[in-house]
Amino acid sequence: MFDPRTHLALALIYGAVVIFIRDTTGLVAAWSILLAVIGLMGQLRAYARWLLMLMPMALFFGGVTWWSVDRAAGLDAALSLLTLTSTFFVFFASTPPEDLGNALVKMGLPYSAAFVMSASLQFVPVITRKARGVMDAQRARGIELRPGWRALKNYPAFLAPLLIQAFQMAESLAEAMECRGYGRGGRRRLDDNRMRARDWTAIALGLVLGGGCLALRYAL
Repeated sequence: MFDPRTHLALALIYGAVVIFIRDTTGLVAAWSILLAVIGLMGQLRAYARWLLMLMPMALFFGGVTWWSVDRAAGLDAALSLLTLTSTFFVFFASTPPEDLGNALVKMGLPYSAAFVMSASLQFVPVITRKARGVMDAQRARGIELRPGWRALKNYPAFLAPLLIQAFQMAESLAEAMECRGYGRGGRRRLDDNRMRARDWTAIALGLVLGGGCLALRYAL
């Protein structure tokens, strides 16, 4: 519906609002809005898996802040991290990597840099599936890989096969790109991303609502 650049602008606006929110109530409200959007997108199961991986980092960040400042600051720090990263979960879940790369090229980013970024985003779920497969295979062999100090010595049995598969995928991608003439000039996409009236309207509304939220927050 919207241009990928509009998705990026709205994500940055919402992220800026989250950064300037300093109270628990506001952060919970911002996170609740994102949860509603994720539910409407039908991505709750994927978000739950992603949240399971992010939660230890949020707890660590909040714990360090709690230890250095106080409990309220620690809770707000953990909520800020969860809400901010959830904002970009919504962005990446709603924006195909190839469309984002082409939109960034339209903004002046070199094509090679945009391609590396979009290819990296596309390979994240592939690497995740391969990591899960390697972990299951090693556990079937009796190798303990659950998080903890006891399993630390077994991590090379997990990382080595995963790195080998990643290098094999990179080599296959390089060969495919070479066969398709990557880097030749004069090539154009079939669909051309354009900023339309609805895109500018959405960005303007995002700026107004974001500015209004911040003004209301500091007025109170």
